[in-house]
Amino acid sequence: MTATPPLGKLVRIPLREAWKHEANDFTPWLAQPANLEELARTLGLSELVTAGTEHPVGDFQLDILCTDGEGKVVIENQLEQTDHDHLGKTLVYAAGVGARKVIWIAESFRPEHEAALRFLNESTVEDFAFFGVQIELWRIGESPMAPKFEVVVKPNDWTRSGREQAILAAAASPTKQLQLRFWTALVSALAKSAPQIRPHKPGPRHWLSSAIGRSGFGLNMMANTQTDQLGVDLWITGPGAKGHFANLLALKTDLETKLGFELDWQELPGSEACRIATWLPDAPLDAEDRWPGYFAWFAERLRRMNEVLRPAVRDLP
Repeated sequence: MTATPPLGKLVRIPLREAWKHEANDFTPWLAQPANLEELARTLGLSELVTAGTEHPVGDFQLDILCTDGEGKVVIENQLEQTDHDHLGKTLVYAAGVGARKVIWIAESFRPEHEAALRFLNESTVEDFAFFGVQIELWRIGESPMAPKFEVVVKPNDWTRSGREQAILAAAASPTKQLQLRFWTALVSALAKSAPQIRPHKPGPRHWLSSAIGRSGFGLNMMANTQTDQLGVDLWITGPGAKGHFANLLALKTDLETKLGFELDWQELPGSEACRIATWLPDAPLDAEDRWPGYFAWFAERLRRMNEVLRPAVRDLP
């Protein structure tokens, strides 16, 4: 009989042993890209990108303001058990910055605060989401302390999405219903063929967005039912869009060589936005027997553009 090797004991460590001060220690740690990436993965979000820490909201300071490619995200931190004060702050901050997602992180959650977050998720429309996350520290023997995010409350996306989509489908035109079915099927296909691409929730419209790691940029899928054309574009928006576009255009030859295909560079004069796209012509959306081929094209283009354009976007000044 083989002897059992020595096993260590997993011990939970008080948070204050790693982070003495919430604002000075924990918030800067959490705001690091690798830690926000782990939090986003735990919550099933496409990404979380820091827009500011200790962000002013009236006379108060929001711990971390983020974006997730869809909009603003509020993160409120506590290094102890939840209390009414921080529950109120999360709502004030969300209203103050126009956030649609709220993440409340604490050492532990009181049952009444869990119930409050569940009530908010059940009582608001699909665009709003409230998360309760327990932060834990663990150690085996003399090993370094290891943090762990434990989701306590999150939206019941299956129930809410099903309810919202049923309402949309009932009220939508046949074209809108077709778009919703196409994007929903594409999301399922990408989960298998390109899991690194995490689209946002599909809707009855001509585009489906996903994140590419920086606020003001999006990697979007398009289906134009009037021109029977599918596309993937890097959408750049905001006051600095034209400068970002010019910097990427200077890399055109290198980027297109790495991609293996040419891009359609659209500066869009008169707009604050710019577009860098690739297109699949002769792709009618109502030809449902061709959808598997469309999904394969989307997966290949999205993978390549994510691999090549993500670092280029990240390195822009």
